[in-house]
Amino acid sequence: MMTINSQSPINSLFLPFLSIIITLHQHHQYAAVTALRAPMMMGVGNSFGRVFRISTWGESHGGGVGVTLDGCPPRIPITYEDIQTDLDRRRPGQSRITTPRNEADSVEILSGLNPQNITLGTPIAMLVRNKDQRSQDYLDNDMNVAYRPSHADATYDAKYGVRAIAGGGRSSARETIGRVAAGAIARKILKLYNNIEVLAYVSKVQDIETTDVDHDTFTMEDVDANMVRCPDPVKAEEMLARIDEIRKSGNSIGGVVTCVARNVPAGLGSPVFDKLEADLAKACLSIPAAKGFESGDGFAGTLLTGKDHNDEFYIDPVTGATRTKTNRSGGIQGGISNGENIEIKVAFKPTSTIGQAQATVTRDGKEVELRGKGRHDPCVLPRAVPMVEAMVALTLVDAIMMQQAQCNLFENSMPLEQQPNPMGSTAKGRGEPGMVTTDVGDTEHLAAAAASGPVSQRIDEE
Repeated sequence: MMTINSQSPINSLFLPFLSIIITLHQHHQYAAVTALRAPMMMGVGNSFGRVFRISTWGESHGGGVGVTLDGCPPRIPITYEDIQTDLDRRRPGQSRITTPRNEADSVEILSGLNPQNITLGTPIAMLVRNKDQRSQDYLDNDMNVAYRPSHADATYDAKYGVRAIAGGGRSSARETIGRVAAGAIARKILKLYNNIEVLAYVSKVQDIETTDVDHDTFTMEDVDANMVRCPDPVKAEEMLARIDEIRKSGNSIGGVVTCVARNVPAGLGSPVFDKLEADLAKACLSIPAAKGFESGDGFAGTLLTGKDHNDEFYIDPVTGATRTKTNRSGGIQGGISNGENIEIKVAFKPTSTIGQAQATVTRDGKEVELRGKGRHDPCVLPRAVPMVEAMVALTLVDAIMMQQAQCNLFENSMPLEQQPNPMGSTAKGRGEPGMVTTDVGDTEHLAAAAASGPVSQRIDEE
């Protein structure tokens, strides 16, 4: 290492120039690091995912909206119909309880596929052009200068100092077209990987709730059988009547969407900051109008004791895999999937743009009264169903790819008896069932279990 004597006359002249050189070197090092980090920072707030990564773009009343999907595995067959089916379930104008905006939402796939519709492993860009935007609904009245209560108008203006007035710009639910398009590709990957299904439904509208949906068997056809998208036909009629009542009064209403992911393998998600339910929560709470998230029993679980809430383990008599007798954890324990159905709930607030007069302020700080105009959903729930499915599917594909990269790069070469018995509904294990039953009074089986191994543990947790 070179040592410089600052007392030397020559060095005293040289030191200022050396300082400049070091500063420039540090600057270029910083610039290089910043450049390397730039892809991870691209589109601040507009990108989601780590390996399977999407960036959405476009405004509600602009030329169009779309998505760039990077990290998609190659050699996946993707058709126009695969994507358009999910977009049709999201699009406006489906029924009297959705916005009457008339958009076909026809997708254009711009890149990432070969002529045989096989993914290339390169970025997939998809575009949906806006056809029926009516900007005058926003620009030719007081909505041009007045903030809609509980909408993103005021906060967008506070952040950027400028906003897209017509249609709400990026805060419009029209932004979710890109998510749903990319989610359709994620859905295809999940199906090919482990026959994973992601299905959501409207489980609650205001105080009208269904508890009669079998999460193991309900289908997309069951969900789409009515305009509310609730597979319980009796409750669906009650929900529809409530939405109609609210719609006719110029008001809006909220509720809950429940989502189930079946055949998810055990092991997805990571401890601490990247827990699977934390990633799912971020994904779902990023959807417009989403205000609450629950995993498994969620808040209802707080009313139970540990004994009542815990999902006891057993050995599946058919597969020999480790399973849980109940699923109050919603398929996730310690932030990692356990192979049971993943079950989440997402709460959506009432649509903020309504046809009734409300007090608000203008951009220059004057108190006024505003009555919303334009075309808006009286209840976002039916169209939120494919949005929730898309975000869950995107999260799961990203988690699968992260798992493959970290934990499945090398095959576990430990002797079979030293490896954990496989977990979950789709796993094949080597466990021996029949030692313990659900009947706590079955002393014979409990005695057999006690003789076969430890039945108590001393645990010192912080």
